[in-house]
Amino acid sequence: MPVEEFDVVVAGGGPAGSTVASLVAMQGHRVLLLEKEVFPRYQIGESLLPSTVHGVCRLLGVTDELAEAGFPKKKGGTFRWGARPEPWTFSFGLSERMTGSASFAYQVERARFDEILLNNAKRKGVEVREGCSVTGVIEGEERVAGLRYTDPDGVERAVRARFVVDASGNKSRLYSSVGGTRNYSEFFRSLALFGYFENGKRLPEPYSGNILSVAFDSGWFWYIPLSDTMTSVGAVVRREMAEKIQGDREKALQALIAQCPLISEYLADAHRITTGRYGQLRVRKDYSYHQTAFWRPGMILVGDAACFVDPVFSSGVHLATYSALLAARSINSVLADELDEKTALTEFEARYRREYGVFYEFLVSFYEMNVNEESYFWKAKKVTNSDHTDLESFVELIGGVSSNETALTSSGRIAERSAEFAAAVDRMATSDDGNMAPLFRSRVVKQVMREGGQVQLKAILGEGAEPELPLFPGGLVVSPDGMKWLPFRPVDAD
Repeated sequence: MPVEEFDVVVAGGGPAGSTVASLVAMQGHRVLLLEKEVFPRYQIGESLLPSTVHGVCRLLGVTDELAEAGFPKKKGGTFRWGARPEPWTFSFGLSERMTGSASFAYQVERARFDEILLNNAKRKGVEVREGCSVTGVIEGEERVAGLRYTDPDGVERAVRARFVVDASGNKSRLYSSVGGTRNYSEFFRSLALFGYFENGKRLPEPYSGNILSVAFDSGWFWYIPLSDTMTSVGAVVRREMAEKIQGDREKALQALIAQCPLISEYLADAHRITTGRYGQLRVRKDYSYHQTAFWRPGMILVGDAACFVDPVFSSGVHLATYSALLAARSINSVLADELDEKTALTEFEARYRREYGVFYEFLVSFYEMNVNEESYFWKAKKVTNSDHTDLESFVELIGGVSSNETALTSSGRIAERSAEFAAAVDRMATSDDGNMAPLFRSRVVKQVMREGGQVQLKAILGEGAEPELPLFPGGLVVSPDGMKWLPFRPVDAD
């Protein structure tokens, strides 16, 4: 069997794989990426977070390409959830980390978005081979030493590398090679039935691009605008309600829509797409899980290969790309002989587990339907251990920036005028939207105004972002370019 040599080999060409491959290649290392399908290909998970768009994608150098793609802008989220009978909305711009030009994300057709990232990896110097199915790992002396795969012609091949990255998703064949077990959550065991519709209703401006999440008796719906006319619509039902999506999928989806008045209203003049890439009604198990080990010497799990959490907050692509960024920093630091493997990958795993953990813990409380949104805001502050206000803590968690990493917000973007921030909140409070105005006149928002003003003023006066601090005692910090780990040295250290 012919054997090639690379510094890193990545299994999977989705957002996680493309991201880690690009960020390592950008440091001058030889990277091979193996993808079993040929892009573009269908994938679920269309709603992004600001941390991905303005953090990871900025590091990758694709922000201009995303802006030119014409994807709908998502300025926040709209929920018919909890005790409030009417929908309520939050805006990313209510956090100083995501104000101004960083106060939005995109709703994307994943076939197009993923292809943008994969093509970018090629431009960054990654050797990308599509139509290649990975069959197993190569074991070395006490470490993983490479991968075996089958090429498009059916020829078995092998590649040796210093690091193997499994970015092949929840159907990974490789994840067990790191050891440990995959633990499934007993709380989140759901099934999703979903399809695509033309000419569905949109939320009022300026939130027409928001995701709409609507709870109903059997579970909840997502409603994601992917263009001016196309919408992704899915029903997530609890496992004890699984019979509701069995049998005829068309009838099952229509029956679930009929149970949810708000979704019925938005689809009243719409028709389901029945041909092409979006013509199939699909079912997916949205079981939350985590692997008890995220790495072993020579091998790293990123994205869904390591863990998955309930999708109500659209965290899938965020967790995929953020974990890829964390892994790339570790690999870059080791390949540059600046850190040992154990130190670098311990930091990767601790940070990825923390990010997964705050989403998981908060989501458990979010399924308490007998409370109002301010209770959710308070819980977000608690699980993220934030010193910001309740509402800001919620927005930062949902925006993917609760880790306080400047690389996820683009340092400098936080230096927005506090007066602009105040004016934006005032406009919301006096808007004609009767459902949202009370929320932004509430005590929570006034608290944001008082406490957030000092942070905004500090940025205006030129002090910029706070010095990078370890996320954990004794941990590492991020290099100024966001591409490596550095040992933490206090300012007053010799």
